[in-house]
Amino acid sequence: MIQLRVLSLGAGVQSTTMALMAAHGEIGPMPDAAIFADTGAEPQPVYDHLAWLMSANVLPFPVHLVSAGNLRDAIMGRVDWKSGNDGRPPFYVINDKGGAGTLNRQCTRHFKIDPIRRKVRELLGLKRGQPGPKTAAAEQWIGISLDEAVRMKPSRDRYIENRWPLVEKRMTRRDCLTWLVGHGYPMPAKSACTFCPYRNDAGWRDLRDNDPASFSDAVAIDKVIRDGMPGVKRSQVFIHKSLKPLDAVDLSTAEERGQLNLFINECEGMCGV
Repeated sequence: MIQLRVLSLGAGVQSTTMALMAAHGEIGPMPDAAIFADTGAEPQPVYDHLAWLMSANVLPFPVHLVSAGNLRDAIMGRVDWKSGNDGRPPFYVINDKGGAGTLNRQCTRHFKIDPIRRKVRELLGLKRGQPGPKTAAAEQWIGISLDEAVRMKPSRDRYIENRWPLVEKRMTRRDCLTWLVGHGYPMPAKSACTFCPYRNDAGWRDLRDNDPASFSDAVAIDKVIRDGMPGVKRSQVFIHKSLKPLDAVDLSTAEERGQLNLFINECEGMCGV
């Protein structure tokens, strides 16, 4: 029996739409709470939007902030994670033999999924180490839209049941944007760490042109990781898939390079939880 309904809030387009649709009664039953997992490394516009969501008369349910620490500070300090290399982003690497690849993606689970899971356990009244119920007791809403349905995965905990309300509504990310505009709400910024390697060139251009402080931060992180991270031996590490320093990457558009672009597609925001 479901005792608790929580909304996983990333403060991006999809999760914001999901939360506001719940506030309008368009998705139900009403969540008991939303949970925002803070990596300490989101662009400032994301935090500004989160503050708006948490302000009076926007959402009729509380928003809990949780954290597993500051991912940015850990990288800048070049310190080992408490579990060896636990929590690292999937940066691109090139080793001394010329081979290229990516680091195993650990940041989402360590800094997003696990802190939210701990808060769900707390809200269910479970103590540390206490086994959860044998059947679903919590329903977790996740802001995956129809165009990202491939990302839908069941919960690893038998007492937590994942739900995807936007998929149920057959809503794509573009539908979410339309819904927000139609209701006069502010447009959320892209929810992803400033140094997220899954950002495409359009995303990097947007960060560079519209949030130069965050772009400068990403450049600084890129320089820090260049000659390796804890546990990464004999490799150069990069944020950008080109395996070039971020501030040296050509981020110009096809039109700026003199090419005709017949299709203008908006980034679909595949990263994040």
